[in-house]
Amino acid sequence: MKNAMFKGSGAAIVTPMDEHGNLDLKATEKLLKFQLEHGTDAIIVNGTTGESSTLEEKEKLELLEFTVHYVNHRVPIIMGTGSNCTSHAVRMSRKAQALGANGLLVVTPYYNKASQQGLVEHYNTIADSVDIPIIIYNVPTRTGVNVEPETYLKLSEHPNIKATKEANLSISHVAKVAALCGGRLDIYSGNDDLTLPIMALGGKGVISVLANIMPFEVHMLCQHFLDGEIEKSKDMQLELLKIMNAMFMDVNPIPVKTAAAMLGLCGENFRLPLTKLEPEKKKKLREIMESYFVQLREI
Repeated sequence: MKNAMFKGSGAAIVTPMDEHGNLDLKATEKLLKFQLEHGTDAIIVNGTTGESSTLEEKEKLELLEFTVHYVNHRVPIIMGTGSNCTSHAVRMSRKAQALGANGLLVVTPYYNKASQQGLVEHYNTIADSVDIPIIIYNVPTRTGVNVEPETYLKLSEHPNIKATKEANLSISHVAKVAALCGGRLDIYSGNDDLTLPIMALGGKGVISVLANIMPFEVHMLCQHFLDGEIEKSKDMQLELLKIMNAMFMDVNPIPVKTAAAMLGLCGENFRLPLTKLEPEKKKKLREIMESYFVQLREI
């Protein structure tokens, strides 16, 4: 059995940027303060939601260093260090460990993909290079490669490979992983709308997009389940479903960063090829937001 890196809601935070596309650390501080004050159980930086694919290496490390300093051990900090180049993932993982990350989120190789054996060698090479735990990030809709349950079983033999963030979208797949790996590999939902179903299969929580704007609610959805209050957890899952789905009315993180801007947490700024949410979608997002929030900032 491996100790869980965290239980509950890990917020995959957006990366605030100014109008020129530079990192906005003042807004990052505001966002982190909001997370810590509202019960988030872990902070994930430089994930998909953090626009990792358009951040320079030095920016990723600057963002991590700032986050580590501000959070100051109050919750675990997990850094996205994945790459389709194994040596680059190793270098980033070592740097993240040196800067104080408590764990790593490592996406499967994208574009060049990998065979299942290639995945085993890729992850074991990264895990051999560090002393902090690794969460495998399986998101085949973005990467074009899926981690099979039997591959997870092989990977779970490495002491540093602790968990998976599952965004496979197939509950059947997650069930097979849970049945095969038992207590050897923790499972986190990679999709807000599957949080409760995955926890019902033994999952430890969610790495959440919605938690950027509703950290307390996502935390409580998970906490109710962990406390055995399954009916309360189910009610929250269904109550939040509409806004969970709204976070994906366009490519992530466009809707959630727009929503965060409506709450005054950051600017509505992106790096190309991501662009601002289209007016009609923004109007719809505002309507949904207003059904959950009393007052929103005009943007």
